[in-house]
Amino acid sequence: MASDPPPPSPRQARVPMASSPVDKQFVIGLDCEGVDLCRHGALCVMQLAFPDAIYLVDAIEGGEAVMRACKPALESNYITKVIHDCKRDSEALFFQFGIKLHNVVDTQIAYSLIEEQKGRKWAPDDYISFVSLLADPHYCGISYLEKEEVRVLLRQDPAFWTYRPLSEMMIRAATDDVRFLLHIYHKMIEKLTKRSLWLLAVRSSLYCRCFCVNDNDYADWPPLPPFPDDLVTEDYVPDREILSVLNVPPGKMGRIIGKKGSSIMSVKESCKAEIHIGGAKGPPDRVFIIGPVKEVRKAEAILRGRMLDL
Repeated sequence: MASDPPPPSPRQARVPMASSPVDKQFVIGLDCEGVDLCRHGALCVMQLAFPDAIYLVDAIEGGEAVMRACKPALESNYITKVIHDCKRDSEALFFQFGIKLHNVVDTQIAYSLIEEQKGRKWAPDDYISFVSLLADPHYCGISYLEKEEVRVLLRQDPAFWTYRPLSEMMIRAATDDVRFLLHIYHKMIEKLTKRSLWLLAVRSSLYCRCFCVNDNDYADWPPLPPFPDDLVTEDYVPDREILSVLNVPPGKMGRIIGKKGSSIMSVKESCKAEIHIGGAKGPPDRVFIIGPVKEVRKAEAILRGRMLDL
């Protein structure tokens, strides 16, 4: 069972990475809280877990200035950010503060790669929740019952994270979301092969830019991690992994999704690629596909076929 890190520092305290050089290698835990967190939903609190302290960055009281101060570190290639399912957090950081989240280790992806190494068969939408990851004795073995209490409060009052001053429950909930990320990170890294570490880096990068679609096809984002030379052999050349954004014409998304999601699920089962739609948070007219090039192109072809008027 993991031991508790130190309690959170007051949110008025100076965040170390906002004032330190960004060319020093270290690892932090990261999470964000907000109102319907996405490009349009407000990011209210950003949590940063260091080995010796947890900081809560108040994006409401500090505003754009405090978030901009964190931008160099969040985009740094030297500071590894450990986060669970970074897609919406990255989207909020990008559209609200112009931050391109980079050098991320996504624990949701890492868990799937470790299970794959064990021989677990790939299945669509087979993602582990953060609560389940915390409960897994291989990583933490911690029960997180208060998370459900917070979810109930959020359903009752979506503006929960906007209230100031932060209540003790808000501080505790925000802190607990990052408290064990560094512990989990070290447990996972020691289990991953070189190939899996590369896939983790690539897929985490693709997760970061997934919903951050812009007009230049991500040209101003950092390049994806290259495949390690020592893993390339005459008999093995790795499949390149990509993110594809498919535009869906007006009125066609229903064909993509199908009745109760049956159509999109059949596509997911046909291709070994992740397929994400914007849903209620948006963007509502695009499909995001992540995976090996061959599988992504296969998914694109099937989805385009579903949009045809026959």
